[in-house]
Amino acid sequence: MENYFVTITGMNHYLGMNPYKVNRLVKLVKEPDNPHDPEAIRVELPFIDTIGYVANSVGTVFAGTCSAGRLYDKFEDYAYAQVMFITHSSVIAIVVPKEEVEKNDAPDMAPNTMQAEPRDISTPKAKIGF
Repeated sequence: MENYFVTITGMNHYLGMNPYKVNRLVKLVKEPDNPHDPEAIRVELPFIDTIGYVANSVGTVFAGTCSAGRLYDKFEDYAYAQVMFITHSSVIAIVVPKEEVEKNDAPDMAPNTMQAEPRDISTPKAKIGF
């Protein structure tokens, strides 16, 4: 299956870059009632709530990453993403299906700590993509 990378933006409206760390898991939550974008995907952390959004415009989506609109139909209500790169203004993450994060026998991904072991994307430990 194909790997989906996303650009996370909008941090300046929340807590800035502080919540983002390489390998950290974040939750991607569809926001169909968003008045500005019906394909909005919110990025959140437990106990913090919203920390950004998946980029969805030509000016904010980094080359090689998927926009929120292209990703929107690839998962149900929510998924996870693992932070891979942090730039001065955005974050690039790889989408991880919720089944991979929430299954009982996945010691390398624990949603309660939201920290994951680094993923080898050339030979994924599990299927990435949908």
